[in-house]
Amino acid sequence: MERGAPYSTMRMQISTLFTLPDAVKDAWTAFEPRRRFRLPEIKRTWIVFFCLFGFAVFNTAAEKPNVLFIAVDDLNDWIGCMGGHPQAITPNIDRLAKEGMLFSNAHCQAPICGPSRASVMTGLAPATTGIYLQINDADIRNAGPAAAEAVFMPDWFEQNGYKTMGAGKIYHQGDKAETFDEFSGKSNFGPKPKKRMKWPIEGVPFGTLTDWGAFPERDDQMPDFNTAAFAVEKLKQKHDKPFFLAAGFCRPHVPWHVPQKWFDLFPVESIQMPPYKPDDMDDVPEIGKRIAEMPMMPTTEWAIEKGEWKHIVQAYLACMAFADAQVGKVLDALRESDYADNTIVVLWADHGYHIGEKNRFAKQAVWERDTHTVLIFRVPGMAAGEVCGAPVQLLDLYPTLLELCGMPENPGVEGNSLVPLLKNPESEWDHVAITSYGQGNVSMRSRTHRYIVYEDGSEELYDMIKDPNEWNNLADNPECSGIKQQFKAAVPGVQVPLSPHSTYTVNAYWRSKVSASEKESEHEN
Repeated sequence: MERGAPYSTMRMQISTLFTLPDAVKDAWTAFEPRRRFRLPEIKRTWIVFFCLFGFAVFNTAAEKPNVLFIAVDDLNDWIGCMGGHPQAITPNIDRLAKEGMLFSNAHCQAPICGPSRASVMTGLAPATTGIYLQINDADIRNAGPAAAEAVFMPDWFEQNGYKTMGAGKIYHQGDKAETFDEFSGKSNFGPKPKKRMKWPIEGVPFGTLTDWGAFPERDDQMPDFNTAAFAVEKLKQKHDKPFFLAAGFCRPHVPWHVPQKWFDLFPVESIQMPPYKPDDMDDVPEIGKRIAEMPMMPTTEWAIEKGEWKHIVQAYLACMAFADAQVGKVLDALRESDYADNTIVVLWADHGYHIGEKNRFAKQAVWERDTHTVLIFRVPGMAAGEVCGAPVQLLDLYPTLLELCGMPENPGVEGNSLVPLLKNPESEWDHVAITSYGQGNVSMRSRTHRYIVYEDGSEELYDMIKDPNEWNNLADNPECSGIKQQFKAAVPGVQVPLSPHSTYTVNAYWRSKVSASEKESEHEN
């Protein structure tokens, strides 16, 4: 800028550097003298310049959207807005869907908590990191070369001027990865009664928290109550930076215990049961049965014989209703806060869960009920009440939030920004959703079909429009070869080996995989 330049020239040059609010531009214009500077005027000019500069920077920071990041553990697609179970009571999540966009065909990248959450927070697929199975939060960075170079989502936000806060279950163990500025609590699946109520039974191997029944007496004895309280308090506070606030709720993760009042919402005599076909697994490849085996969990056959299936469904619905109420507290606090009009809300669940379908009560498999999950975005200024049926992934959260917040892209993350779909749910979308459960076991979902290929080459293919329960495996049908070829072209070309930091012993198949990975690591060292 030239010495002695007129205010008009100076204003024009500044405007090329900063986008000033209209009020500031008007103030500058009113201040502009009609003649060139003398020395006192130059000093006055720089005073005005720095005042305006400071105002512009403050205004830019204030306009950055905040993010409310809500995770719900083991929440399947039974919620009201997804129509999964006709008796579900989830008014708060349903209301959020009406205020934003529900992605009705969203899928996790791994059908268990640890690797699914690691994928979300690193922005990397399991096939890239080797984190296919459970892993301690503190070991995520040590899982392999890709994870070591990853910039976790909270860290990227912090590097771009955000304050990050969280509580509850965000990573598998809370935030033992230590990526938040401020964090409260941890993953806590309690409280639990001193004596198990229903499960396990004699002869079943140890290894699950699964149990069901009304406990404890009050909501404030539940860890999720504290998580909601933390988020509500943060939304009441004044913040000098845009914020990324995460709230992770543990229910409906097992044990299915919540106070009696939540059970009372679902009289057991009127419970409607999910679909079940006793010979459902007859056309599933042997390896598909082996990787999905959960010997420590109840089976549907047992639950029917003992008259417990309705009680399990009741308990799961009760836990869902309780979790929804905690979500509602946080959403209500946002609506009543100063941040209501400048906060992006995303609500997601880490994977699905079988509640009796396919003779199992578990996640840990690659069928629809395991991978299908909840994903809702509410973005100020974007359309409300929309439903998008494109196959999307939890892996897409990271790049989507960066674009919505106007931040630089992280070149290291995978997934696809959902912003085109948020603008128009009918936008062209050529991607499939990919779930990995161990190296070589890949499940993929399009708008119409699910394709599964296992490490030994065995396959499953389902028409999800005609056969939503996946009862008729079409993999050997020659008329479907073209569909299979389209899916095979999308199988990840590189699937790195299982990380030696994996911890997983749920069945013989996975014990052998973890043991082999540990031995390979010892050999390399």
